[in-house]
Amino acid sequence: MRALLSAYGGPLLKAVGVHTAYVLVSVAFGFALGLGLGIVLSRLPRRVSNLVMPVLSVFQTIPGLVFIGLLFMALGMVPATVVVSLSVYAMFPVLKNTYTGILGVEPKYVEAAKGCGMSRLQTLGKVELPLAMPTIVAGLRMSAVYTVSWAVLAAMIGQGGLGDFIYQGTTSNNNTLILLGAIPAAVLAIVIGALIDVLQKHVMPRGLRKGVGK
Repeated sequence: MRALLSAYGGPLLKAVGVHTAYVLVSVAFGFALGLGLGIVLSRLPRRVSNLVMPVLSVFQTIPGLVFIGLLFMALGMVPATVVVSLSVYAMFPVLKNTYTGILGVEPKYVEAAKGCGMSRLQTLGKVELPLAMPTIVAGLRMSAVYTVSWAVLAAMIGQGGLGDFIYQGTTSNNNTLILLGAIPAAVLAIVIGALIDVLQKHVMPRGLRKGVGK
């Protein structure tokens, strides 16, 4: 173990840092895009959103490697290529869950807000989004965990991350290198999931926390 850490400790720490940066930045951008587009879609006529959502689902089925390859041709071998592609993929779970969560708010709460004199924007911010928050946070969790695995593809265009160890291991049939990349990635997914649990407790309405925690 000591020899292993001596040989790969420095590169591994760097790879973990790069991988974590890709995930955090991409999920942040993806969350902002997904939340905004989900809100917009929830405000459009149902017939429009019923057309848009299947189209977005088709884009999500495009393999990550293909998408990164297309962006690589457009942007070149730069970290922005990885961030843009990961942000787009991270956006989809948040967008779908935001849309579903807002539409899932019972009409009586929206009507009560209107009866209290709230504007549409106030109703969104003080009623709809808080009540939809469990669904939105579930989308964020899914987005973050998926992005940890998608970020491995950064190594395919020479942009580092834990994928370097995985791909070096697969090409050289070295299980040790594969594990050096895969285990930290799994741990990172668990840690990010735990952090989202903490975030969930702070952003959800107090009355909903008890039910979610069961």
